[in-house]
Amino acid sequence: MTRALTRTNFHSSKLIRTLADLAVLETAEPAAAFAEKLGLWIDFSDAIHLTGVHKAGTANAPQAQPALQSTAGVSLGEEFARVRGGMENTITRSSAASTARVRSELALPKLEAPLDDVKAYTPFRRYHQAHQRDMESGVRSLRAKVRESVAMASPQLQQLAALDAAFDGILGEREARLLSTIPALLEKRFNHLRRAHQQTLLTTRQTDDNPDAWMKPGAWLARFCGELQAVLLAELDLRLQPAVGLLEAFNSEKSQHV
Repeated sequence: MTRALTRTNFHSSKLIRTLADLAVLETAEPAAAFAEKLGLWIDFSDAIHLTGVHKAGTANAPQAQPALQSTAGVSLGEEFARVRGGMENTITRSSAASTARVRSELALPKLEAPLDDVKAYTPFRRYHQAHQRDMESGVRSLRAKVRESVAMASPQLQQLAALDAAFDGILGEREARLLSTIPALLEKRFNHLRRAHQQTLLTTRQTDDNPDAWMKPGAWLARFCGELQAVLLAELDLRLQPAVGLLEAFNSEKSQHV
């Protein structure tokens, strides 16, 4: 049985809420409607391309719709769940303070005292960026596969898949730039927790700052690693939303032909 798909609102995504809870991102109600905001991201040539894709889909759609293949939706949903589960497992295994079997660049960094104020966060920035590259590769491949399968289901879904491909090409670079800022946002949180830990040592007059204790439950670094894992999972959820939308459209149209 596959897990239920999750829908994300643009301004209240799990990623935005998680970053806001960590006090590294300010949130406010959008001054402009989503459509108006999206229009600022699409230039004139992009608009012409989208119009062409839409018109092509409308002109080529036959009057009679073929029956949707119910088995295709089942296998596609299972494949989506399998790939998503694999990416989630990679994040959770690598975020654990253990010898989990993951690629070296995806393994949780280990810090040693004394920490360099300038370079202390660098291993975690590289760790996050490595996971972002891994997610980008996996999600892009999955989205293309879902798009291809959905496009074969009906003329309407073929048009939707074509629009998804067009939006992917138009907005993909901007999305990548925005997501690439997350590691820098988390550096603020890392430094905040570290300073709080150092202040506690001064207040309690402790002289032994043992790095082995940093990853004990409740310790500052263990807390940060848990928060980092939550952010990575929320980022994965956001990246998967276009594929989720395609699957929801497929399932909705399939239910109308049962």
